[in-house]
Amino acid sequence: MRKVRVVFVCLGNICRSPMAEAVFRSLVEKAGLVDVIEIDSAGTGDWHIGKAPHEGTRKQLDLHGISYAGMKARQFTAKDEGFDYIVCMDTKNEADVRRIIGSAADSAKIIKFMDMLPQHAEDDVPDPYYTGNFDYVYELVVEGSEKLLERIVNDLK
Repeated sequence: MRKVRVVFVCLGNICRSPMAEAVFRSLVEKAGLVDVIEIDSAGTGDWHIGKAPHEGTRKQLDLHGISYAGMKARQFTAKDEGFDYIVCMDTKNEADVRRIIGSAADSAKIIKFMDMLPQHAEDDVPDPYYTGNFDYVYELVVEGSEKLLERIVNDLK
């Protein structure tokens, strides 16, 4: 069976998308789907390439016992259009992803993260790099990651 490939995308790939990658990986492991789902994250910007997740992200993940070992920021490129699910943390990064992959955007499964959480007023996952509110972002990431896993499992049926 071919692996389902998921990539989370934010601006710098040090706060929201690596948090989502780590949380989602943890959920996939608990569900016993490691052999089925491959997970990554990237940023549309290039200024944090090679850096570990932000201290605030690491603190939240540590608090909840979720590993981020070996994670380093990378930039989203046109080659990433091969992912089955491209999950964008906000509207601006969704637009940038569509611009980067061009015509391939029509066939890619590009999802805005908050579209999985219609009960929330936000259109975008707030960027804790600017707000400092890593606690709230973690709550949204857990809730949205659970919905995404349900969606993928249903899509596999």
